[in-house]
Amino acid sequence: MAATREACDEADEERRAFRITAIRVVLVAIVMAVLLGVSQGANNLLDIAGSCLETAVGAGLGLTAGRLWVPRHWYHDKLWAAALAITASVTLPITAIVVTWHVLIDHRALTFGLLINVLPSVFGTSLVMTAVAFLVRRPSTQTHAAPASAPPPKFLARLPDKLQGAELFAVEAEDHYLRVHTSLGQDLILMRLADAIVELEGLEGAQTHRSWWVAKAAVRSAERADGRATLTLKDGAEAPVSRGFARELRAAGWF
Repeated sequence: MAATREACDEADEERRAFRITAIRVVLVAIVMAVLLGVSQGANNLLDIAGSCLETAVGAGLGLTAGRLWVPRHWYHDKLWAAALAITASVTLPITAIVVTWHVLIDHRALTFGLLINVLPSVFGTSLVMTAVAFLVRRPSTQTHAAPASAPPPKFLARLPDKLQGAELFAVEAEDHYLRVHTSLGQDLILMRLADAIVELEGLEGAQTHRSWWVAKAAVRSAERADGRATLTLKDGAEAPVSRGFARELRAAGWF
């Protein structure tokens, strides 16, 4: 029964995350379509409306393709392949829509030349929109373990003397400071979390929440309640996992 409820919670969480991403992507796509239409001297509101329609439909097709048939591991291992697969899925149907628009609204002849003129433009636009969708989607900011011969991550040099040599469990943002959780205790460092994550490259970990970075080796257990996950660390601290990061972390085997 508990397993069934957990599976339902995961499905609900994925649907919520997908809806949020879809709304962001479609809105950004429409805004870009309007700006492009105006900058390129669209003749009238009908042209801008047509561009917005094409873009919104393309965004919907891209989101659907990315969710239903692009392998999830591509988003980690082969992001370029995921981008091309989504772009290819969008290009043909949107090309058909654009050609139909030109024939029915602009009264242009349906020719092979028209198709050749439209296809590259649609492919390029779809590729750009796919890249924008990846940015809007905001996947988990993950850091990776470095080879044994590599120098230690730069962030470790920032630890106070009393924490030098300790195992780093997590970094938690508190106002303008960072609270570092280690095997030798905690302390505060004046720094932004985004800058710290850059310097944490070399340690396997990930941003689990807008105010938390967690080392993967420091996770003792993971629990779910009310559709949200919480990671319990070796020192007993509980790091929240926001819905925006949960799917990526689950795919990477965190819980």
